[in-house]
Amino acid sequence: MNDSANRIPADVSAPEETLYEGRWLSLRKRGRWEYAERNNPGGAVIILAVTADDNVLFVEQYRVSILQNTIEMPAGLVGDQVEQADESALLAAQRELEEETGYRCKRVEFVHRGPSSSGMSTEMITFVRAWELEKVGPGGGDETENIVVHEVPRREAGAWLFARAAEGYSIDPKLFAGLWFIEHAGKQ
Repeated sequence: MNDSANRIPADVSAPEETLYEGRWLSLRKRGRWEYAERNNPGGAVIILAVTADDNVLFVEQYRVSILQNTIEMPAGLVGDQVEQADESALLAAQRELEEETGYRCKRVEFVHRGPSSSGMSTEMITFVRAWELEKVGPGGGDETENIVVHEVPRREAGAWLFARAAEGYSIDPKLFAGLWFIEHAGKQ
């Protein structure tokens, strides 16, 4: 029998302290534990998008936090704008997909929700599958972003990601979970 109650840290009920509060993130401390907290309660969304030509959509952008170009799936914060404060993950997925890639989808489907880095952050990420994609614009992100869109044949996606890593790109490990979800979750 699994007695998980005996493994809860003794200082879990210590009062939470705010060490820093910024626009997007806050740094908190509870007992001896320090962690980041997203200031938008909706967390983030990752979009699993496959074109009619069976290409997986990836985005490339420079991430200042790691001083490196990254390859990611289209993604974004849920409810990060004042007028979108009550936005759902499904609506955020549609908005971010079009903004970042120039593709619009006819429908979206919830796949999975879980922590982005449970030892460091309270952020929860929702994986959403986008269906029936149609190219409607150039993509590239909003005025604060400089996103490059990559359309990669689904059967070659894993090898393509490893090749980008060998070239020096940072590859988000969640991409491999996303590829697994594309193959196994919500078959339509």
